[in-house]
Amino acid sequence: MKRRQRLAAIVAATATAVAAALSAGLLLSPNAGAQDVSAQAQALWTNPNTAAARWVAQNPGDSRANMIRDRIAETPAGTWFTQTNPTGGIAAQVSAVVDGAAAAGAAPIMVVYNIPNRDCGGASGGGASSHEVYRGWIDQIAAQIDGPAYIILEPDVIAHDCYNSTERAQINASLSYAAQKLNAADPAAKVYIDAGNSAWLTPSVAGSRLQAAGIQNADGFSLNVSNYRTTEEATSWANQVRGIVGSGKTAVIDTSRNGNGPLNPPNPNDWCDPPGRAIGKFPTTATGVAGIDAYLWVKLPGEADGCAGAAGQFIPDLAYQLANNAGSGWPGDVEPTDPVTSDDPTSDDPTTGGPSGDCTVHIDTVSSWNNGWQGKVSMTADSAVNGWTVSWTWPGSQSVQSSWNTQLTTSGSTVTARDVGWNAAVGAGQTKELFGFVASGPAADFDVPC
Repeated sequence: MKRRQRLAAIVAATATAVAAALSAGLLLSPNAGAQDVSAQAQALWTNPNTAAARWVAQNPGDSRANMIRDRIAETPAGTWFTQTNPTGGIAAQVSAVVDGAAAAGAAPIMVVYNIPNRDCGGASGGGASSHEVYRGWIDQIAAQIDGPAYIILEPDVIAHDCYNSTERAQINASLSYAAQKLNAADPAAKVYIDAGNSAWLTPSVAGSRLQAAGIQNADGFSLNVSNYRTTEEATSWANQVRGIVGSGKTAVIDTSRNGNGPLNPPNPNDWCDPPGRAIGKFPTTATGVAGIDAYLWVKLPGEADGCAGAAGQFIPDLAYQLANNAGSGWPGDVEPTDPVTSDDPTSDDPTTGGPSGDCTVHIDTVSSWNNGWQGKVSMTADSAVNGWTVSWTWPGSQSVQSSWNTQLTTSGSTVTARDVGWNAAVGAGQTKELFGFVASGPAADFDVPC
């Protein structure tokens, strides 16, 4: 089902789709967590039903909740597909993610991780029962790809050395098949075969293994997935690999947990939940670095490597430490949001203290169902704003149940929402989406002055 058909289905059967997605562990939520970016960057989708987001929703009074919400749950990150036959089927899982991202006008980060004898039977062991089954599984995923996506193919598999020559040949054939099939699914989808990290393989070995695995069928390669090497080190290594596989092949770097780099001095187990690490660069597809397509959060911060807990288990203390260790300056300079359209030469001078009557806030309904609805809040600014607080009073029995990309409080029927740093700026003459929410009660559309 292609995008226009998908969106029509969402509108026609929102309540049914939400219920089905919830039962499958995925929330089909139009516009949820979409990152506002400039015309030069591709918006990345934030899955509103990650383990971190669910934990925050279930523990609003926990002292760690705000930090984990603002820095992890509301940041675009990877959705991992790891089971051959998940509840509801792999096609339904992929479709829910593709639909949610398409409705938000954003690209999902999708991690395909189900190769036979995955992780050499280690902490993340498992995978399809055979390569024939694996390729059929890939076919089902490819059939659901519709629109832009960043697809990471089989983290660490080419870097592992546990496979004999026959197994390696089978793996390479399956990787090549997957890259070709997924890349052909939609011209806007980008596929990256994972190459391990800069402390695991030399550039020459990585380049040789990528070529054997069918890099010619992919857009490029990913690196540093679930690891901690610095972005600078990873970039240098990636460019050396590109010199081998061809400069037409690009790279994406996992920056989810490399803010403090690896342990120093090195430790044999520094890949496995090492202490003192921090979240890294905010995800963006505008890196400003030739040959590097994106900085992505492929691994979800707070989900264990296999030492602090079972691989993939969300641990609040781990998430909080990673977020808190990034310091008060995180995320720093983030790629600007929607371009400013103003002829006023002084419009780039930001106001201080937030909106002050020279802007309008729009509350719009995105979708609705029985006794509930999803809304979005946008601002149209006459002059530039740097830091905002918006407030309104509901006209009836509405009540916010959850929100993203904002610090939101309620008092009776009055709602007050504040920026979370990276989305603080609204340019002069710009209409920009600020945040989203889910509410109970009747859906509402109205404007309020700042």
